[in-house]
Amino acid sequence: MNDRLRGQHGIVTSQFEFLRFLRDHPGARVADLAAGFAIGIGPTGKGIDRLEKQAWVRRRFDPSDRRSSLPELTDDGRQPVETAEATFTETLAELTADTLGGPSGLATAQILPELRSACERDRIGLPTG
Repeated sequence: MNDRLRGQHGIVTSQFEFLRFLRDHPGARVADLAAGFAIGIGPTGKGIDRLEKQAWVRRRFDPSDRRSSLPELTDDGRQPVETAEATFTETLAELTADTLGGPSGLATAQILPELRSACERDRIGLPTG
């Protein structure tokens, strides 16, 4: 996945995932990204810093919490996520076709969101800082 995204779009998977999250969740805070990916706030902030250096993201101050910032896509950041989306989807389908192509694929697709909800409800696997 990483090789295809880098070769065709000049973006790596983690950058694509962050940009897509920001596109799909306008107004999200760094803490929201950390929770969404179940990673710490420190690594999430560093990922946002790297996207900011590419001019794909800019930070706004959060008016409701001065300690927090709201990363948002720039026009330059919207372009790579939009163009890489088809490559990501096609590559993911190729990589999972053998495993998720049959009846077990449908069951997996149905159970994973339930499993994630249960883990979030019970605060299992959430970042601590």
